[in-house]
Amino acid sequence: MTRVQPIAVCALVLLAPLAAGEEQRIECPGEIPQASVKLTSTPPGWLTYVAAPLFLHNAAPTSGPPQDLGQMIGDTVRKSKTEWIDKYSLEGRYPNGKWLQCDYGVLNEISLSKRLDDDTKECTVSGKKGEKAGQNLFTIRCR
Repeated sequence: MTRVQPIAVCALVLLAPLAAGEEQRIECPGEIPQASVKLTSTPPGWLTYVAAPLFLHNAAPTSGPPQDLGQMIGDTVRKSKTEWIDKYSLEGRYPNGKWLQCDYGVLNEISLSKRLDDDTKECTVSGKKGEKAGQNLFTIRCR
């Protein structure tokens, strides 16, 4: 079985903890560079090659860290063929924390996740199609 393993660090930008009612903008990295992807455990005799970076494809809050698979469904505020806005309520108990997950590749093959401040009550994710195939651009605001 072939495993994909990022070998360079890509960071999410997350601002200081929220003051009551304060809005916070979160930015996912736009791509995972080719050099950050390394294939290991490939069959003998096969040469690996990563042809392109993996572009940001999806962004959304999750219930817990990535291994919990806690993807959330937001309420669609607006949607067209090229742009959309989803709102996520984060009220209530989150025993494993509130997280933001940024997914890369057309099928969300690789994710980068960051824990949100426990006081976060909601996030609004505005997305639009990017210039590259499978690429989407996001504005994420949480409060």
